[in-house]
Amino acid sequence: MEQPLRKNTGNNLPFSLTTAEELLAIYGSPLYVYQLDRLSATIKHITNSIAYPGTQLHFASVTNGNVALLQIFKNHGWGIHGNTPGDIYLALAAGFTPDRIVYSGSNLDRDEMRQLLKWNIQAINLDSLSQLQLLVDIYSEEYAKPRLGLRLNFPSLTGASRIGVDPDQFATATDIARQAGLTITGIHFYRGTGTNATQAFIDAIEPILAIASQLPDWGDLDFGGGFGYPYHHDKAAFDWAEFGEILSTRLAKLDRQIQLTIEPGRAAIAGSAVLLARVVSTKWQDQKQLLGIDTTVANLSVPAVHGGYRDIVSWQTSDQLFTTDVCGNTTYSRDYLGRNCQLPRLEIDDIIAILDVGAYGYAMSSHFLHRPRPAEVLLDHHGSHRLIRQREDYSILLNHQIFEEH
Repeated sequence: MEQPLRKNTGNNLPFSLTTAEELLAIYGSPLYVYQLDRLSATIKHITNSIAYPGTQLHFASVTNGNVALLQIFKNHGWGIHGNTPGDIYLALAAGFTPDRIVYSGSNLDRDEMRQLLKWNIQAINLDSLSQLQLLVDIYSEEYAKPRLGLRLNFPSLTGASRIGVDPDQFATATDIARQAGLTITGIHFYRGTGTNATQAFIDAIEPILAIASQLPDWGDLDFGGGFGYPYHHDKAAFDWAEFGEILSTRLAKLDRQIQLTIEPGRAAIAGSAVLLARVVSTKWQDQKQLLGIDTTVANLSVPAVHGGYRDIVSWQTSDQLFTTDVCGNTTYSRDYLGRNCQLPRLEIDDIIAILDVGAYGYAMSSHFLHRPRPAEVLLDHHGSHRLIRQREDYSILLNHQIFEEH
């Protein structure tokens, strides 16, 4: 969690101190705050970057399942990409119709696979021959005929992965699908999570098209997700305009019209949210400032997903910055929300903002060490705001437990 030395000029603050104080006074601390203007601008930028006719953009809701936020993507004409039946359940609750939902998951049991068909999900990408066989065994004419695709496992493009089908298995997969009168038309490519290297996706275009052409009835290309977000703001970001232009130009040269699907997740929503927290304790170890705050690392995604780094800023201004560890409100030895940050001297009740928590923030938060989870608020273009998820209290810790009361 090393953070670069820079003066706390306020240029990277998400909104005014007055707004931060108002939000915490109304909704309490800690608090997830989503900025509608930032989210909408990112959605529009990605949308406008892909010019290929008929492109479908589907938000990867594994990164954030708040229904109010999913509805924003719906209002912008996006669909939903689901990794699990739970993703689909939330999408349907948000008002997405089944034809606007793509499933690309793994290891469903029989009941879950049947539920996919009952929901009439019309685009299903499967990651193994056995999952394909399971669907074929369950499928009947009472269900809508799904558009089937195969998740690709090709280590030189996808990296070593447990997920996907080798191109050598395409013929066998085609035969399995035909047992039920179904056709495999799609290829699903996933580059890997959090990739900011635009060239890595561009370099994959030609090999992916060559592999897809081996599928006898190929007509759908799902170029997947894995598009990154620059949590270190001084480092390279994914270039959507360059990627979109090159991909669209290349697809236009094919001898057939392909249905293109793109599934941004982290890239679409990470930068739209901050986690506000208050300082509840301060102490010093030599020249290092240790700030205790009223939230915990359990309210953010695990370091394995994002590398453990977030910019942390405060509204206090000073020409003197101190090396600072930002510590959570548990005794877990790794409960650091930031280490070696450069922050001014802060006092109890001062507010800090942990930036870029829109993806894998609340979605991966937990009750580890039995802390209830924060509320979520949507801040709109004009400064008004509304609650989109209630704050939990301690009673949540007893949900579904069965015990004798004394």
